[in-house]
Amino acid sequence: MSYSIFLLRFVGGEVVGLDAERFRQVTGPYVVAGGPGEGFSQLRAEDGGEADVYHEAHGEHGMPCVTVMHFARGAMLGVLARLGAALGASIVPQDGGALIFHEEERRHLPADLQENAVVIAPTAEALQAVFDTR
Repeated sequence: MSYSIFLLRFVGGEVVGLDAERFRQVTGPYVVAGGPGEGFSQLRAEDGGEADVYHEAHGEHGMPCVTVMHFARGAMLGVLARLGAALGASIVPQDGGALIFHEEERRHLPADLQENAVVIAPTAEALQAVFDTR
């Protein structure tokens, strides 16, 4: 069974586009298959851990969402956390909740995500700690 996380950027409780160029800059060094123009990228981190990343650019409005599946623990979690922070996105696991990188981001989340949102550092260790509690 696969576990997914979603990178979403919220402003005023609404989803807004992610910066496709910043996405390319952060993921570029890790792409081993696919790429931004294909809507799918397979990433590989320094320790060999991989992730399948689905994304679609929508012109001037950016990417509405990045979906990450089949991701390895370890260094790949650091890549994903840094990507979320660089995009100004929240990480929303498929089983609910939201992970944010700055407390001031909480007010931009939809109302149903605000109360239980968790502030984390953009590191593999912080993201791993959250997954260990689920």
